Amino acid sequence: MFDISFGQLLLVMIIGLIVLGPQKLPIAIKTVASWIRTLRTISNSVQLELSRELKLQELQASLKKAEESGLEHIAPEIQASIDELKKLTASMQQSYAKQNHKLTSSMQSTQTNDNLSKDSINTNHDQQR
Repeated sequence: MFDISFGQLLLVMIIGLIVLGPQKLPIAIKTVASWIRTLRTISNSVQLELSRELKLQELQASLKKAEESGLEHIAPEIQASIDELKKLTASMQQSYAKQNHKLTSSMQSTQTNDNLSKDSINTNHDQQR
């Protein structure tokens, strides 16, 4: 993913051990891991949102085109398809709102965990003094 060899990773770990020390290194690793996890979650959510938004726009364009065609006497099958498209559009909008709410609360939770980790690091550092 990041194109880092084992030797480079080992070098980063050794430098981290020297800079942070053996007591702070595990906490720093957990914090970085949670950041990476959050970034992956956000990335997946954005991809999902974009694909849903594109589908939603396509559905809306299809509905608009059907309405603009001006056919007053539409066949029952086509009318059923239009009604189904309207229902799908509404459900996708609701799903989009739910995903947005979940993403927002996930990001707030991660920020709270990061703040707790920082407080823990500061407390450990103060106790060592």
